[in-house]
Amino acid sequence: MIKKLLTYLTIIGVFVSLIWVIIDKGNQIVSTEKVEHKENISNTSTFVDNAKPVVIDSQENILQQLSSNIKYPLSILLLQVIIILLLSKVFGIIFKKLGQQTVIGEIIAGIFLGPSIFGWLCPDLSAVIFPKESFISLQFLSQIGLAFFMFVIGMELDISKIKNKAHDAVIISHVSIIFPFFLGTCLSYFIYQELAPQNINFISFALFIGIAMSITAFPVLARILKERGLTRTPLGVLAITCAAADDVTAWCLLAAVIAIVKAGSIVSSLFTIGLAIVYIIIMLKLVKPWLQKISDKRLKGNKIDKTIIAITFFVLILSAYFTEIIGIHALFGSFIAGVIMPNNIRFKIIVTNKIEDISTVLLLPIFFAFTGLRTQIGLLNTSHLWVICGLVILVAVFGKFGGSAFTAKIVGRSWKESLSIGALMNTRGLMELIVLNIGYDLGILSPEIFAIMVLMALCTTFMTGPLLDLINYFSKKNVINLY
Repeated sequence: MIKKLLTYLTIIGVFVSLIWVIIDKGNQIVSTEKVEHKENISNTSTFVDNAKPVVIDSQENILQQLSSNIKYPLSILLLQVIIILLLSKVFGIIFKKLGQQTVIGEIIAGIFLGPSIFGWLCPDLSAVIFPKESFISLQFLSQIGLAFFMFVIGMELDISKIKNKAHDAVIISHVSIIFPFFLGTCLSYFIYQELAPQNINFISFALFIGIAMSITAFPVLARILKERGLTRTPLGVLAITCAAADDVTAWCLLAAVIAIVKAGSIVSSLFTIGLAIVYIIIMLKLVKPWLQKISDKRLKGNKIDKTIIAITFFVLILSAYFTEIIGIHALFGSFIAGVIMPNNIRFKIIVTNKIEDISTVLLLPIFFAFTGLRTQIGLLNTSHLWVICGLVILVAVFGKFGGSAFTAKIVGRSWKESLSIGALMNTRGLMELIVLNIGYDLGILSPEIFAIMVLMALCTTFMTGPLLDLINYFSKKNVINLY
């Protein structure tokens, strides 16, 4: 043992000594070259610098180095991620104990970190931790997280359930889109001149407000049903199916709206929509069967060949890239890539587990924080703007809750079930924030209307749980069943 230790120390010592000798010789060469270079400069220049070299104290030099390292872009980004994750976890736990979804706490955490609270209370510290030049890094990370998230949503979408429950679900979901869409366009007529950006035409603004009013948060709705044990009940199955049909329809409409906004003319928008239709047909008729064949050959037991994982990510990224290029946003491509994945439960579970954790735990809180950094509630500095905010929330609730509940009752559901579906379909959450950020990036939404719509998304999501409890309470009292 001692012999081995001595051998080890000897070898290390010899090579460390040789390295030191080489470094010392190299320093002498560099010093000699620098002296000769300075002499040549002094001989060819009439300028004489009598200034003495500045000697920086070693302690001060270390502090300067640390300060420089802290301000480095990667250091700032890592610090931002640490703060975002910690605060999201704290707020998530708090709101979960209040009987709400953790996603609401994460959204609130994002708003807390923005100019509305943290930036208002500690503007200097906020400017250091969240400088404006760092926003682009946060945006890229959040977009990657959203792409993964939309891919998982597409994978979890069960098309067979929509087909089996097509009659009631499609009617309820489509009325729950068209009615709030109509109310949103009506509302945009009255707020366009005051709140729309100057370079945005009315049709773009109206269509986007309509879409923002008609969206439903499929993942939040699914989690609420799961936590309440309603997933396998008739109400749960119908609500999930309605939300799935709602999401598919709303995202197709959103893609069309984005195409119209980006194209700038009807002819160009029709060309973009035509490309989108061709893209969807190719994905459903060619890529989906091809993926199914590959998965059937390579799936063995509970393990998945790494080749399938590589192909899955390739299809995801390529689909997102193509939809971004043709002008209907990368998130739509991610969603379609999830929809066409092989219809194999084991495959979906394994791939979802690989992607969902990093997406929901790490990257989505970054998206919430990025949204919060954009949300300036302080811009609503007049009673008039707060009245508009209240009106937007009222129209949103009446359109989504009222439209869904009324239609469910028309197709033969009980009042309790109809009102419960209305409350669930009124949930907007994360999906609404995704739509709003797309509108903000495209320049359709001004900072004021963006803040108002974020508050609307929070309110409509927050009220889902209490509304369901209230409906159950009155149902037990036989108040609802009397009507």
